Amino acid sequence: MLALEKENLLRIRAIIRKMTGRVNEDLEQEVLLKSWENRHLYHEEGKFKAWLSALTVNLCRDYFRSSRFKVEALQTPLDAVSDVTTSERTAEETVDMKTRQKIILKAVDSLPKKMREVVVCYEFEEMSYEETAVRLHISVGTVKSRLFHARSVLSEKLAFLKGE
Repeated sequence: MLALEKENLLRIRAIIRKMTGRVNEDLEQEVLLKSWENRHLYHEEGKFKAWLSALTVNLCRDYFRSSRFKVEALQTPLDAVSDVTTSERTAEETVDMKTRQKIILKAVDSLPKKMREVVVCYEFEEMSYEETAVRLHISVGTVKSRLFHARSVLSEKLAFLKGE
């Protein structure tokens, strides 16, 4: 039987956040439900993480094509009402923001594996130094050091985004 460990739940949340730009508990629940309903389709020869990740990505894609997404996209969140200028983004600004996100994600993906793991845990999955250290089986000091070096490398690679 499939057991969803905390690591897998965090992976689902991180993928959804990366694809949609926010936490979406409805999508998380849908992934959990679909993984349970389709557990017979998972074959032991493959990695469960890969199967679960593919399922999550596919459900995110389905969500973007759904009428539910289109309705949510048209509604202005209450916290955005206070700042009219940020809620009235032009199509060009939205495309620019998405392009910047892709560039940043590519830069993170290009980091050496040890640095990338720390950045993903700490920045994308919002883990603490201690949680990151436990997950990666390294010391807290090593987490801080790798994060510092990763940020330095990313700062150099992405300097053009800041206009430097």
